[in-house]
Amino acid sequence: MSDATTETPDVNAPETDQSGSADFDFQKRYGEVVGKVNETLDQVDWSQLGKFGKAAGILLAVIIAQILIKGVLDTINLLPIVPGLLELLGLVVVGNWAWSNLTTSEKRSEFMSRVDHLKKEYLG
Repeated sequence: MSDATTETPDVNAPETDQSGSADFDFQKRYGEVVGKVNETLDQVDWSQLGKFGKAAGILLAVIIAQILIKGVLDTINLLPIVPGLLELLGLVVVGNWAWSNLTTSEKRSEFMSRVDHLKKEYLG
């Protein structure tokens, strides 16, 4: 048996460039990917999307916002006293809003006119 051993390269080891830095290789690869994504997005004719594209973008933004809000609320819910205080705060805010907008018929009719105006403004 010989004392000479042959080294095989580790397949799972990160690739390194001439500087010996795997971080540099990641940055280079990340830059290439971002460049390709930007080139693809530049080729899209955004004026053709119209209402469908705007609706899809708004829907995507709402979904992402809901995921983030759920994460924050789940974290807050783990604290012992905070959920009860937030429920109480919600009741106070809703009560205050109802008192200032719904107590008299004039306030209710003014509120309904604002809602109708918003409907006409956004829905046409």
